[in-house]
Amino acid sequence: MGIVSPGFRGRPRQTEATLPPGQYLTEDFPVLSAGPTPRVPVDQWEFVITTETGLDHRWSWQELLALPSETPTVDLHCVTRWSKLGTSWQGVSLDTLLADVQTDAAYALVCSYGGYTTNLPLADLRDGQAWIVHRYDGGELTPEHGGPARLLVPHLYLWKSAKWVRGVRLLPEDEPGFWESAGYHDYGDPWREQRYQGD
Repeated sequence: MGIVSPGFRGRPRQTEATLPPGQYLTEDFPVLSAGPTPRVPVDQWEFVITTETGLDHRWSWQELLALPSETPTVDLHCVTRWSKLGTSWQGVSLDTLLADVQTDAAYALVCSYGGYTTNLPLADLRDGQAWIVHRYDGGELTPEHGGPARLLVPHLYLWKSAKWVRGVRLLPEDEPGFWESAGYHDYGDPWREQRYQGD
């Protein structure tokens, strides 16, 4: 008879195998920004989706909060190599915001208060993959982490989850954003280590 009963596997271990290559686990939530932190009062905040034909779809803060919300729990992976697992958010799915938007665009350029931009294929904002979030870990989203609202696209490196989001321009062709123009990868898949152009 063996020392260990059949089927016994012991206590599960947290391993870094759940992390994309080159990442390390952190319990902190580091704050990294390309410039000063904008402070946007919610009564002046709006979110605008502009189609490739120039048609605007607008939501005020109160209109955003009135939409059905979701509470995704997701892992975050920063291009600077830290990962934070199991983060909890509340916000509106881009599927909800895009539901009545007629477009043939293939790409999106996300724009933030403060001038930051980042590009994504429009497909990466659909099918339950992206949200405009306004709460984090049960509380309001602080300005340091992108409040009052930020984009959350957890399957890509965190620079794609634009802080202080104010809108999305839908485009027929890809247009690089802030970090992409500086040599970062156009797509940014952490599982393929797409950190920089050529990766």
